[in-house]
This record gives sequence, C-alpha cells and structure tokens, in this order.
Amino acid sequence: MSKFYTKITSKLHKFIDAQKIFFVATAPNSGRINLSPKGMDSFRVLSENRVLWLNVTGSGNETAAHLLENERITIMFCSFEKVPNILRLYGKGKEIKEGDESWNELISLFPATPGTRQIFDITIDSAQTSCGMSIPYFEFKGERNDLNNWAEKQGKEGIKKYWTDKNQQSIDGLPTHILE
Repeated sequence: MSKFYTKITSKLHKFIDAQKIFFVATAPNSGRINLSPKGMDSFRVLSENRVLWLNVTGSGNETAAHLLENERITIMFCSFEKVPNILRLYGKGKEIKEGDESWNELISLFPATPGTRQIFDITIDSAQTSCGMSIPYFEFKGERNDLNNWAEKQGKEGIKKYWTDKNQQSIDGLPTHILE
C-alpha cells in the first residue's frame, strides 16, 4: 500500500542517496508531458522539504519551459536492487542559472560537470512511497561518460551555441529563457 509523507524523512533520504537513477516529470498547462531519466551525481537533499537537481545540457530543455509556466514537478526513484520500493516527490521547482544570486553557493554542492546547464531548486509538498514489487531487478554496472565526453569536446562556446540552436524552446514551442 502507498504511504504519503509531508516531508523527506531520514529513511526516505537514505533511500534517495542509494539510487543510481531517477526520473523527472513536468507538464505544461497544455501540451506534452515530459518524463526523463536522470543519473550522474546530480541530486541533493538539502532539507526535509527542499532538493536540488543539477541538470546538464541535453536534446531538450522541457523542464525549464514547464516550470516557468506552472512550477509543478514530480521526481521518482525506484529500487532495482534488494527491497522493492518506489518513491515520488511532488513539488514546485524553479530554475537557477549561472549568474543568478544563489548559483555559486548551490553549484558548489555538486562535482564539476561538463555541460552543466542549470540547477532546479525544488520545494517538496509531499512524498509518496509504494511497493514496487513488480519492478524487475537490474544490476548497476557504472556511469556512462558519453554525455560528459560530448560536452568536453564542445567546450563552453560550443555548449552555448547548442543552447541557441536546440534549447530555447520546448517541443511545444514554450520559451525556456536559457540564454537570459
């Protein structure tokens, strides 16, 4: 049975820290729902109701566009090893970009990562666990370095050009304001 929480408990925090992958879901007021898998060392629990997610350059920038419109975000973690469990974090998020007042403080919480695009600062309204007993077992073999290698080859100027060409609007045409 599922259980709801009003905060991230120490047990939930420990579960989050043990996961190698998580999923981010956002949606505009009208248009496509975006659901993306995330990995790397890119998630931090700051308090019982605040988390950060370091986002790197990718093919789209849906989360930024959606959060500008309505702030809603769901993060999901699944246990693929040992005890079955699914955890969803429901909240409201905002984008932090390089040059923003809190950028230096927040970016220092993460390892240097090529292609870093923004940090999403998320206030958690509620959390929900469910059994996850139908989720198959998977073995973690390691992180992929493909995206980091690509970003390093692009360099800072190449990344900004990519943002100009590919990250200024969502697939539904909503602005992301990535270059502002």
